[in-house]
Amino acid sequence: MHPMLNIATRAAKRAGDIIVRALDQIDYLAIDSKGKNDFVSEVDRAAEQEIIHILRKAYPHHHFLGEEGGRFGNSSEPEFLWIIDPLDGTTNFLHRFPQFAVSIALRYQGQIEQAVVYDPLRQEMFTATRGAGAMLNNRRIRVSKQTTMEGALLGTGFPFKQQQFLDNYLNMFRALFKDSAGIRRAGAAALDLAYVACGRMDGFWEIGLQPWDMAAGVLLIQEAGGIISDFDGNDRYLEIGNIVAGTPKLHAMICRRIEPFVTDELRVPQHAV
Repeated sequence: MHPMLNIATRAAKRAGDIIVRALDQIDYLAIDSKGKNDFVSEVDRAAEQEIIHILRKAYPHHHFLGEEGGRFGNSSEPEFLWIIDPLDGTTNFLHRFPQFAVSIALRYQGQIEQAVVYDPLRQEMFTATRGAGAMLNNRRIRVSKQTTMEGALLGTGFPFKQQQFLDNYLNMFRALFKDSAGIRRAGAAALDLAYVACGRMDGFWEIGLQPWDMAAGVLLIQEAGGIISDFDGNDRYLEIGNIVAGTPKLHAMICRRIEPFVTDELRVPQHAV
């Protein structure tokens, strides 16, 4: 395992321990609202602090972009940037719905090089290093061999933070639902992307994600033989926040089917990463 990936997995496990221990204390947690349908708990903050503490101890000159703490570091274009979601699926966690994860990615000179998605309940550690493949608990994973929409199991997420795009989304849903085997919405994009990487789902799309929701999952899928893009088939997903993922043939089919519902408003960059 790459040394930087080894440190990241250690940080993910420590964050996962914090999350699991807190499950019995959910009724007593301090919870704040960051916006409509967007919550943060003291567990999110504690997990992120633990991750950054471990990474910063090993790499004191690296920069950090965290969901709860924002950006750490002076450079606007750092050479090394850790992109962290300490608890992807906070709403699930707060309802004890067992679908949430820790997501950590390292971007080096503008390219994601290391990735960790850790499910602390199932103790499943998804990892990837650019050029070295993707793993689940140290066993190599690949995307599925699905080549058609018929029989495909897709994942998605509702645009609950950007409800102005609800009609666009529902039209996309209809276009994909009619021939697929089913569509799942579990509420933790990092895990959804990891599931595409290991073949549990064949494809995925979502509107309005943040960089920390996607960064680790993107590399997992790429290293597992899948394809990632924005809705136009380009590589601006981290900037725009919209993503399509899947097996090579299914990815192209998803893009074609949703293309009629991709408006100019959905092409506006949302993030500077």
